Amino acid sequence: MRVRIALANSLNIPAVRVLEKIGVPTFLERLHQLGFTHLQQTPEYYGLGLTLGSGEVSLWELAQAYHTIAQQGNITPLITTIPHAPSPMPHAPNPTTWQLITDMLSDHYARATSFGVNSVLNLPFPAAVKTGTSSNFRDTWTVGFTTDYTVATWVGNFNGEPMRQVSGVTGAAPLWNRIMLHLHERQEPDAFPSPAGLTKLPICAVTGLKPTPDCNSVVQEYFYPQDKIAYTTQQDFNLSSEYNEWLAQQPTSSLVANNLRILSPHDGALFLLYPGGEGQQKLEFKLAGNQSTSAVEWWLNGEKLDSQTNSLFWYLRPGKWTLEARSGEKHDKVSFQVDAAKIHPSRRGFSVVSSQINSDRNSP
Repeated sequence: MRVRIALANSLNIPAVRVLEKIGVPTFLERLHQLGFTHLQQTPEYYGLGLTLGSGEVSLWELAQAYHTIAQQGNITPLITTIPHAPSPMPHAPNPTTWQLITDMLSDHYARATSFGVNSVLNLPFPAAVKTGTSSNFRDTWTVGFTTDYTVATWVGNFNGEPMRQVSGVTGAAPLWNRIMLHLHERQEPDAFPSPAGLTKLPICAVTGLKPTPDCNSVVQEYFYPQDKIAYTTQQDFNLSSEYNEWLAQQPTSSLVANNLRILSPHDGALFLLYPGGEGQQKLEFKLAGNQSTSAVEWWLNGEKLDSQTNSLFWYLRPGKWTLEARSGEKHDKVSFQVDAAKIHPSRRGFSVVSSQINSDRNSP
């Protein structure tokens, strides 16, 4: 999932994964720098939900923060009594970062998956926008800006009661749209500046890598100079094995056509067979990349299995197993282990019989 698509469509899992990597304390400090003074609890109190809105903020603070994005990192108080020049945010990224975020939030096509191409968020001039909906539809938000104005709208009940299934795009967004059109009815705003120092290059929409002949969906994306080197020297399509199953489910199935891959089980996986589970617990043998006319052959510990399909189920049996798939000249092989489990005499649950088990192995 590209950052552009995840941000524009308000996808939760990518946001949580990013926060998990950078840490809640770092993120909370940045929010304080952006003017969110109401966030006074500890990082542990908010947890990873902070990136999804677990911290309560005011509409005023939200408008201030998005105005800072519009000003490329320069903080300008919304109301001042003494005119002064904008000051940069402490430890602010260079303008390129702010420009790149603005470019993502103003991309009509990037948010099409969730909102459609011709949604109420689209204006007849360049505008960056983001929506939000609180838990239980208690209130909805839409905040966005042009090169001339920043507008933040909130729709909800003043007593805090939930609304009736009203989301950000159906509640606050129409109001934001009307205000923006009114503000710009006499003169349209200028276009946003392109991210400074970055270069647009074609990438495969599915993999995010340089397109190969197998990719049938190509888009343009910005690259930093240091990343352009890796792009230009890329030889072949290659993603780590953790993406194999996901790739096999994509419409662009030809991405895995030249590489026969066993998706399940994973190489080195460990499975537990519960007492009485023989003949009941099944493991799926799943294959990707078998697009040739040759039938697939499955081999388990040197014995050929009675199946020629890309997926079959095998009843678990204790032991160390080597699974191989063959189709024409292509083949793939993985090893896995099945251990018996028994009821522990002193506590409920199960324990493993074998004493030689690696702690980093996968188990369901």
